[in-house]
Amino acid sequence: MHFYNKYFDVIVVGGGHAGIEATLASVRIGCKTLLLTHKINTLGNLSCNPAIGGIGKSHLVKEIDALGGIMALATDIAGIQTRILNETKGPAVQATRTQVDREIYKNFIQQTLLKTSKLKIIEIEVYDLIIKKNCILGVKTVNKNIFYAKSIILTTGTFLGGRIYIGDNSYSGGRMNDSASMHLSKKLKKLPIKIKRLKTGTPPRIDIRTINFKNLIKQSGDVPTPIFSFLGKKIKRVKQISCYITKTNIKTHEIIKRNLHRSPIFSGNITSSGPRYCPSIEDKIIKFPNKDSHQIFIEPAGINCIEAYPNGISTSLPLDIQKEFIYSIQGFQKAKIIQPGYSIEYDFIDPRSLKPTLENKFINGLFFAGQINGTTGYEEAAAQGLLAGVNAALRVLGNKKWFPKRNEAYLGVLVDDLCTKGTKEPYRMFTSRAEYRLLLRENNADLRLTPLGKKIGLVNNYRWENYKKKIKNIKNESNRIRNITIHMHSKESIELKKIFNIELKNNINGYELLKRPEINFNNIKESKIFFSQEINISALFEVMVQIKYEGYIKKQMYEIQKHKKYENTMLPNHFNYFKIPGLSIEVMNKLNYYQPTSIGQASRISGITPIAISILLIYFKK
Repeated sequence: MHFYNKYFDVIVVGGGHAGIEATLASVRIGCKTLLLTHKINTLGNLSCNPAIGGIGKSHLVKEIDALGGIMALATDIAGIQTRILNETKGPAVQATRTQVDREIYKNFIQQTLLKTSKLKIIEIEVYDLIIKKNCILGVKTVNKNIFYAKSIILTTGTFLGGRIYIGDNSYSGGRMNDSASMHLSKKLKKLPIKIKRLKTGTPPRIDIRTINFKNLIKQSGDVPTPIFSFLGKKIKRVKQISCYITKTNIKTHEIIKRNLHRSPIFSGNITSSGPRYCPSIEDKIIKFPNKDSHQIFIEPAGINCIEAYPNGISTSLPLDIQKEFIYSIQGFQKAKIIQPGYSIEYDFIDPRSLKPTLENKFINGLFFAGQINGTTGYEEAAAQGLLAGVNAALRVLGNKKWFPKRNEAYLGVLVDDLCTKGTKEPYRMFTSRAEYRLLLRENNADLRLTPLGKKIGLVNNYRWENYKKKIKNIKNESNRIRNITIHMHSKESIELKKIFNIELKNNINGYELLKRPEINFNNIKESKIFFSQEINISALFEVMVQIKYEGYIKKQMYEIQKHKKYENTMLPNHFNYFKIPGLSIEVMNKLNYYQPTSIGQASRISGITPIAISILLIYFKK
């Protein structure tokens, strides 16, 4: 038996993306933290696709970064291809996506963790939780060690009761080549927490040396390479490489249709729901029978890595069928599979049993973050990890809890959706989920959250100085734009006609001019009136957005103010809603189950009517 120091402020169970951000957030706030993980050498693993970001997801990464988290910085250091998605659309839906080198990403995360003071990392499986009088006290490990802490965060990912499926074969596992956490799963089922099952999947990994790229569509990254982190460090970039696109075809679909009975999803072996927005190739062929092909993005797993990730053909068919349909695809005729695709079914808790701080409503000091809450994706997990880490640490220090509201962050949308609506399928973040998305842009995540991060101890001085510099640049740029005056018959007016097809009828200043739809962020770079090598491009972009969308932003701000009363009217913990006359039995049952933290949260619960909200307001006002 090993002997360790038994007492910590915060214990984090699980070393995935949620566990990493939770651990580092807890340490940044000043808590002595213990991270318990199955394997230290898998910390920072990108278990699925080798990419960070995308629509909605990149907003979460930027928010993590604004609060001092590690994901964006690790992505910049390990990035091998970065693109801005939806670049031709409005700023609210633009998103950054980066292909990363798996090894560089993982090594950076591991080195950061191992160098972090106030942090102890132990390679062991947690067997049980120590709970007394509805309060968490500690954890027991399989080697009979006991560790105590005031706050404990579970970030078990797909490991909790995980079971892997490939064709007719199935076995216990948290992911390929890693064991599942079966003991803890059984223990959690004895607690007053609803536990359900979800599933996710992954495509076969292919030896990149056996792919024929000759007739495939090449997809290069943007130049100059976009940067994820607000620190904007001029890091030494690794070699930038391209991705490629191929497609399934009629022959591929025929092979899969012939063998659907051998897929555990269709044979009945897997009964839980998978991610709707990342379906298996079997699902795609059944749900879209009229489509002759589906795109496959070939994503390299690194510069010196032989593995390619064919994004778009997640499958749990038997290996022989995987080989057969892979060979039918353009470029894959001689492809060698180095790891089969598989599905994994795992336990998750009903997130409606959580407070918006991600603390359990029934067990004080027990926090949950990541896929254990029913989400899918690295970014969603990491964002939850940071929030749980913050609140676990604040609880230890006796400080006021913190969580963002829907109008403050995508993280606020994510947590509010989970806590009020729950989920029946793996939850994925999209920009369409945020009603205030024009305010919650990628580029302004630091403007929204860094001051908050500084206040609660998440943001260091270097990041804070960087933030203040950005504020100054935006102010200077705004003043510069407002001080530009263009006269009707000047040489500048000729430039306006030539570049933007704008003909002046009166003198105009820069502020009014930028409101014109003819001027956008792409063509403004052609204009000497607005653009030069000396200006700060990110500041110019922020000023343009503020000017162009001023009316819409004011409208959203008005809506926020209108609903602020509801969000700030807090409800008591563990309240018996059967005491309130006038509420229907259905409403009382729902309120007793959900235990909403505010009137605003109560109003978003399905089935809670406006009349019920009025009754609540009158009752608690008395």
